[in-house]
Amino acid sequence: MEVSLNHVSFAYQSDSPFATQALQDITFTVGDGEFVGIIGHTGSGKSTMIQLFNGLLFPTEGTVTVNGIEVKKGIPLKELRKEVGLVFQYPEYQLFEETVEKDVAFGPKNLGLEEEEIRERVKDALRQVNLDPDEVGSRSPFDLSGGQRRRVAIAGVLAMHPHILIMDEPAAGLDPMGRNEMLALLQELHGKGLTVFMVSHSMDD
Repeated sequence: MEVSLNHVSFAYQSDSPFATQALQDITFTVGDGEFVGIIGHTGSGKSTMIQLFNGLLFPTEGTVTVNGIEVKKGIPLKELRKEVGLVFQYPEYQLFEETVEKDVAFGPKNLGLEEEEIRERVKDALRQVNLDPDEVGSRSPFDLSGGQRRRVAIAGVLAMHPHILIMDEPAAGLDPMGRNEMLALLQELHGKGLTVFMVSHSMDD
């Protein structure tokens, strides 16, 4: 599952006098199964760039391709987002269901999968982030610790069975132990064959 940017530029409000250039002439290719770190200070365009990978944004100039398919307006974005899982900074703020199980099942349900398949995906995804589905599945995500909530949010993305996982500042706001556990989890997921992009402003990460 290859990701390629070819002379990509992006500007916010590109058609107005107040246009803000976020990316300028970016070219690179990432092969299947790689682990890539994207680092830069706040405002350098990191989060803008990763949103081009799954069609949340489209380049002002140049082309973005995922698995040989150009990411542009008009393509079936639902299919693209099954392949490219994007976890935003503080993803736990996006949890909204009454139980962990329902939250992780949200994406697979929108794919129209059978109930049995959804249940299996939920259990598998929770195990991948080192949470016991029997222990946390029926609990409210808001009763969990911050680190656990973040794992639930990641499980919701993994339940879609993406080939590419993009993590935006995955250690943000975590204590040292939580940070180490999160970075170890990313290594585990990469070891299972996922292509991983990790965005950070921290060279330590």
